[in-house]
Formats: sequence, structure tokens, C-alpha cells
Amino acid sequence: MALHEHARARRAFGQNLLTDPRAVRQLARAAGIDPGDLVYEIGAGRGNLTRELARHTDRLIAYELDPAMAAAVPRRPGLTVRTGDFLRAVPPREPFRVVGNIPYALTAAVVEWCLDAEHLESATLLTQLEYARKRTGDYGRWTRLTVATWPYVRWDLASRVPRTAFRPVPRVDGGILHLHRRSVPLVADPVAWRRFVHLGFTGRGGSLQATMQLRYGARRTSAAFRAARLAPDVPVGEVWPERWLTLFQLLDR
Repeated sequence: MALHEHARARRAFGQNLLTDPRAVRQLARAAGIDPGDLVYEIGAGRGNLTRELARHTDRLIAYELDPAMAAAVPRRPGLTVRTGDFLRAVPPREPFRVVGNIPYALTAAVVEWCLDAEHLESATLLTQLEYARKRTGDYGRWTRLTVATWPYVRWDLASRVPRTAFRPVPRVDGGILHLHRRSVPLVADPVAWRRFVHLGFTGRGGSLQATMQLRYGARRTSAAFRAARLAPDVPVGEVWPERWLTLFQLLDR
């Protein structure tokens, strides 16, 4: 594939190459890689981030869909470049980390892959800033996906990356989204937790309290909301994950 054709393909998936050395170092630093960590990189491109990640670990596996780009990535000991679709990769059976400047159009699929990977320790993903802010509660609201996974994965907005750090320059800034799998889950029963969160986000009662009292009763639910210091009319999206945990402990015994 010619370079200009490759650039068109990247834009079609919403991916722009990270070219600013400061932003490259910023992303690698946010990943918190230690020597010896097994790291999977998503979309090596021309190897700008790959070279920086290889400075931190000698166990780096970089995925690049375009054979021409993959062939151009400088080789070094401890680096393996795989030509292919990262989303088709089988997660390793040992602790590992994921880092990448990912195509915006594939953000949901990449996040889902990471959440499903049993041995994933962390994922540090450069996404659209809006997506990173939305998933980490930076707008003052929390999404169902974040709440549903919170007992097992912590979601953080590490930092902002200006759009001028990319080529071609996108229309919006980027955000470094960091997912960290908890070593000890905050909830022992994932099935009960998912059922509880699903009920709360159905919105059948209008507010979260009204929805929950359909199952747990008005008196018991009202007492739980007072204990969690939540107003009776609080919208479901404005309830912090920690207070979801309090409600779960009080209601779903």
C-alpha cells in the first residue's frame, strides 16, 4: 500500500499518527511500564511510540495492520512486530499491559477487548478527549459501562493531548484513558453486581431511587439512599461509582 493510500485508510478509521515527541513520551509515561512487563501496542504505525515503549521494557509486541508500515518499524532486541489486526489477537495467559494510539472509530471495540482480557493489568489508550472524559466521569456524569466495571477496573483520565500532536491534525484533542484492573475486586459476585447496575440504568422509575424501590421497596430503598447521602431525585448518571457500591451493599444482601 502506498503511503498516501495508507494515510487515507488511517483517516477512514479515525486514526492519526502521533508525531510530537513530547506527546509520545507523555503516553508512554502514563502507561507506567516497568522493565520486564509484557506490553502489547495497538497500531505501531511508523514506530514513534514503539521506540519509546521499547526503552521501558524488553517484552514488547507491536501490532500494525499495514504490512508496509510494519516492515518499516525499526527492529531491536525484545521487540516483536506482528502484522495483523490487534482485535483478532488472543490475549496472553500471563499479566500484560496494552498501550496505543487507537483509531477513534474502533475505540469501543478496543476497550471491550481489553475488559474481556482476563490477565490484563492495565490499558493506556489515546482516544478522543470526549470519550475519555465521558468514561471517567469528568463531565460530572457516569456511564453504565464505567459503573458496571468499576469494582474490577478503575477508569482514569491521565491527561489531555492537543490535536496538534497528530498528523494529519484531527478536529479534536485527544485524551489518555487509563484502565487499571484491581488486584482485589470490590464486589465478590459479578453476576449480582451487573444485575443491580442494569436495573438502576433501566430508568423505569424516573430517578434511580424510584427505579430501585420497585424491587427493594420504598422504605428500604429510602434508607439506603440516606445512608449513601444521595438525594431522592438524583439522576442515575450523577451517582458516583463509590455510592453505587454503598447502595449495592445495603440493598442487594
